[in-house]
Amino acid sequence: MTGRILVVDDVATNRIVMKVKLSAACYSVLQADCGQAALRLAKSEQPDLILLDVMMPDMSGVSVCEQLKSDPDTADIPIILVTALADRDSKMAGLLRGADDFLSKPVDEVTLLARVRSLLRAHETQRELRLREESYAGLGFAESSTAYATPGKVALVAPDAQTGMAWKRALEPRLSEDLVVMPREQVLQARDTGNAPDVFVIAADLTMRNEGLRLLSDLRSRPATRHAAALTILPRNDSERGAVALDLGAGDILYDPIDAEELAVRIQTQLRCKRQSDKLRAAVEAGLELAVTDSLTGLHNRRYALKRLDQMLKDPQRGVAVMMLDLDHFKAVNDRYGHAAGDAVLSAVAKRLRAVLRPQDLLARLGGEEFLVALQDTDSGTALHCAERLREIVGSSPIAVDGLATPIPLTMSVGLTISDTPGDLAETLIQNADMALYGSKSEGRNLVTLSASAA
Repeated sequence: MTGRILVVDDVATNRIVMKVKLSAACYSVLQADCGQAALRLAKSEQPDLILLDVMMPDMSGVSVCEQLKSDPDTADIPIILVTALADRDSKMAGLLRGADDFLSKPVDEVTLLARVRSLLRAHETQRELRLREESYAGLGFAESSTAYATPGKVALVAPDAQTGMAWKRALEPRLSEDLVVMPREQVLQARDTGNAPDVFVIAADLTMRNEGLRLLSDLRSRPATRHAAALTILPRNDSERGAVALDLGAGDILYDPIDAEELAVRIQTQLRCKRQSDKLRAAVEAGLELAVTDSLTGLHNRRYALKRLDQMLKDPQRGVAVMMLDLDHFKAVNDRYGHAAGDAVLSAVAKRLRAVLRPQDLLARLGGEEFLVALQDTDSGTALHCAERLREIVGSSPIAVDGLATPIPLTMSVGLTISDTPGDLAETLIQNADMALYGSKSEGRNLVTLSASAA
């Protein structure tokens, strides 16, 4: 089964009909015959989606929706309200209380299944991001989240400028977001997520039929707009293309003639979901970064370095030089100036090393005062020259530390080895470089030594 759906309706026939449609699409169906039963099942079973009738004897579906959205255990479950009522007030009441969509009976099967697919896809993405965020938080990799203080950017992509301005004028009294009428040719010009709109409102037909749907597909294929929310505007009763829009990645659909208040509410819902996803995604990315980064220096850590070095060694046609770097007499720095000063020295050394290396070169802190450098596409002469530059840059001038009147002088020893055998292992090369480093130390320090195996 691809999803568990709770169907809530006080009429058994309606539940059976809905179950048949959903089961045919390989969904697992739970059933509840009243609002209280729905609340209990939603909390205990944690379905992936809820189809909720509005008219029930014990409590309205709108009230059930409101209670579900106010409970942290069920707040993230998508809800589709289903009702025989077609009046605007009922629809707006449901949307304002957190419903993701509002379908009128008899429910069009194509629209229903497309909406279910869309909501389940978004829900699964949210769940995966949340699980990863919780995993990193449990490992101590969580960072405090930042609040969204600025308005969202909403791009209005209409068939013509006049229609776009009409949308904007209708939305301005109802939204505090930054509304921009955007021609089709400008939509795909965003190069990064920083300047891309948060929400796109796109007419299905622009200068040509289905041009808006093709544009929606383009947005989903580009990194800058892949995670933007999108709402598609379709001609009245065009449920078939509404299903296509949802499957192409639209988060919501709306039919002409547009109700400005409903459009504003749906935009706010899409913006809220997008911001939540952005927050979770940022937390996951921060956790990944912290998991492979040395918190003191900002360099990669040993875990990342070993994996990356193994990758570099997989191409036998590209030579790899590996260096072990160790600060001389660093224990004396900690003993004399304190560990805070020692940490400041390590951070300063990391910056000096990075300034010498190319962006593609590997630089990592293995622990203590030990660093690892790996260069690809290099020979022994070039590698020796680079090692000397690294040694010289560290010892070129004493390191100033806040709170100390006198900068701290420092030197560094380097051990170097070259991978010249296909199938070399990262650990083996690090061991060879470490032996060469020991040679530099035993010869008086502040030296570069090439390992015997690379000589």
